[in-house]
Amino acid sequence: MSTTAPAPLTVHDAETLLDTARTAAEAAGVPVAVSVLDAGGHLLAFRRDDRAVLIAGETSTRKAYTALQLGAPTADLVDAVQPGGLFHSLPTALDRPLLFIAGGIPVFRDGRLVGAVGAVGVGGGAPEQDHGFATAAVTALDGGPRVDEDLAV
Repeated sequence: MSTTAPAPLTVHDAETLLDTARTAAEAAGVPVAVSVLDAGGHLLAFRRDDRAVLIAGETSTRKAYTALQLGAPTADLVDAVQPGGLFHSLPTALDRPLLFIAGGIPVFRDGRLVGAVGAVGVGGGAPEQDHGFATAAVTALDGGPRVDEDLAV
C-alpha cells in the first residue's frame, strides 16, 4: 500500500464533476445546482441552472459538505438521522449544518478510504435523481464512461 497522500482535486477535476452532473441532469430534464468542495470543505466550483429552485444552491453545497465530513454518500446516511439512529442529533450538533438528503458523494483517489479529497453535491431534483447525477460525476472523474442520455437517471 502506498503511503503518499492522494492528489487533491484540481480545478479541472471540479469542472469535470460539475459538467458531468449537469449533463446528466439536463438529459433527464431536471434543473439542478452542483457544488464541488475541496478536501477542506471549501467551494471549488458551483453552477446553478437558471431554472433550478433557489434553495438548490444551498442544498447542493450542504449535501457535498455532509458527504465530505462523514466520508459517505448522503443517500447512505438518511436512516442514520432518524429517531433512534446513530446520528440522530448530528444534524443540529454542529456550527455548519449537515444535510442528510441523497445527492452528496465524497470523492476518493485510487480507491482509498483514508480520506476524501473532495465532494460533489447536487440539488434540485428528487433525492434519487440528485444521487444519480452525483454518482455519474464521480464515475466520470474516476475514468469511467461519461454520462450520456442512456445513463441519465
